[in-house]
Amino acid sequence: MIKIYTDKVILITGASSGIGRELALLLAKEKARLILAARNRETLEAVRSACLAHTPHCEVLVMDVTNETQVNEGAQQAIRFFGKIDVLVNNAGVTQRSKLIDTPVSAVRQLMEVNFFGPVMLTKALLPHFREQQSGQIIVISSMAGLMGYPWRSGYNAAKHALQGYFETLQTEQPIPRLYTTLICPGRIHTPITYAAITASGEPYGKMDPGQAKGIPVAVCAQRILKAMHTRKKLVLIAREERILLWFKRFFPVLFYLIARKGN
Repeated sequence: MIKIYTDKVILITGASSGIGRELALLLAKEKARLILAARNRETLEAVRSACLAHTPHCEVLVMDVTNETQVNEGAQQAIRFFGKIDVLVNNAGVTQRSKLIDTPVSAVRQLMEVNFFGPVMLTKALLPHFREQQSGQIIVISSMAGLMGYPWRSGYNAAKHALQGYFETLQTEQPIPRLYTTLICPGRIHTPITYAAITASGEPYGKMDPGQAKGIPVAVCAQRILKAMHTRKKLVLIAREERILLWFKRFFPVLFYLIARKGN
């Protein structure tokens, strides 16, 4: 694969673990200038150390994507690190494991804040910069959950559906001629995301979901995301069974509902 991100400045949210961490390491090998963002400085520093084995340029940005003040200040700090941002990777997210009927509205709001409003606020904060330089690239880590409703993920599904609608609109409006936006829809990926999943009680799920444990290796997922970045695709599905389920939804909806209900 041609290394096109050498010396490009890339801001990655949710970079402390999972897909964000793996993608950061791949981009470090392309000698990109990285800005790693998340809430936990200690875990970010560990990722930064790993990245510095491949690239001489890697900075850490401690930021909560649900805090509008931190997001706006963080966007400006990110620009100051290297004088520009070439690529924004909206990756930070939290999932859910609770039935809709048991899930309080407060939990749904939390899921929306992290998975939807976080990427929206950071994108809005950086769009004037992209407009000024007349170029940019935005990668949005959505989910197969943004394309269909699946049990035990009501608020997460809603947030990812909203994310799809918002960034598809950015693609169709194309406010900046050389602004490229890619929506990535992973299915189950083997990452620790379910440990922090929101439950009806408000307590973290605290364990690896069996389906997640059998998911696509995170390194494979990150490679496919990087390929999509290189080719500037608009929509990429990274999934196994979920891809088939989506096909059923589109062409055999009765079968889709029968299969999906088994997830209860």
